[in-house]
Amino acid sequence: MEEIARVYSESLFEVAKEQGKLDRIRDELAQFADALEQNRDLAVFFFSPYFSSEEKGAGLKRALVDADPTLVNFLELLIEKHRVPVIFRVRRQFDALYDREHKQLPVEVTSAVALDDSVVQALEQRVREQTGQNVQLESNVDPDILGGIVLRVGNSILDASIRHRLEQLRREVAKAT
Repeated sequence: MEEIARVYSESLFEVAKEQGKLDRIRDELAQFADALEQNRDLAVFFFSPYFSSEEKGAGLKRALVDADPTLVNFLELLIEKHRVPVIFRVRRQFDALYDREHKQLPVEVTSAVALDDSVVQALEQRVREQTGQNVQLESNVDPDILGGIVLRVGNSILDASIRHRLEQLRREVAKAT
């Protein structure tokens, strides 16, 4: 499934890029995927093999008003090939391609207590300097980490939380006995 999503997302991305519609296609793809995620009846309709491709195509036209024709054609292709269930993976892959194209790097910092804005900005600036990319920093609070921070930069994780350190210590003590 992952390979199928990659192929479809890359194709959609390239067409949107060629047509200068990356932002619009990204937004509308996200809206469609969100609608499927939030509305069970809609998801059942588009994912179910009990409805024909023609019925799904007609439903798509009713559901998408003023949508970009490129996206509509793409979704019709997914319907025709019975690939609508990969839409969530396609969206993730498309977003990753979009972020890479715009040199955007998602960064998530998690701490036990809310961080001061100046600390968050300093972290953001430091990651920007280290990576040379535009950083989209999201700050979260999770009291379960007890203290320290967990920094997720793209696919990498730096866990400097007290919970993590205690877990490492517990493993070392368990090995020693």
